[in-house]
Amino acid sequence: MTKKAMEKRQSRERRHLRVRGTVNGTSERPRLNVFRSLSGIYAQVIDDTAGHTLASASTVDKEVAAAIDGKNKTEAARIVGQMVAQRAKAAGIDKVVFDRGGYRYHGRIAALAEGAREGGLEF
Repeated sequence: MTKKAMEKRQSRERRHLRVRGTVNGTSERPRLNVFRSLSGIYAQVIDDTAGHTLASASTVDKEVAAAIDGKNKTEAARIVGQMVAQRAKAAGIDKVVFDRGGYRYHGRIAALAEGAREGGLEF
């Protein structure tokens, strides 16, 4: 990993830790966490008080992978958002707190959030 790439990653991790100081998931309103890699995107609904993941979806899930075949990364992120919302609703969760993970609210992150809102999650 180059020095510039390392600095970029460390900056994102610092931003994420700073945001995590204020954004906490409770059992009434869990945290929707997003992780973005070069090839995929991952979303989890987490109850921080209990330390449990209540629902999750990613581009590597078999269900989602079949749905995103032939789509670009932004469209895939929207589908992941809809899928995590569907799974959260099945677990009885309607309201969440959005944790963008230190990423800019732009592109794939924004698409995932819009997909989750379309799926019925409120944040």
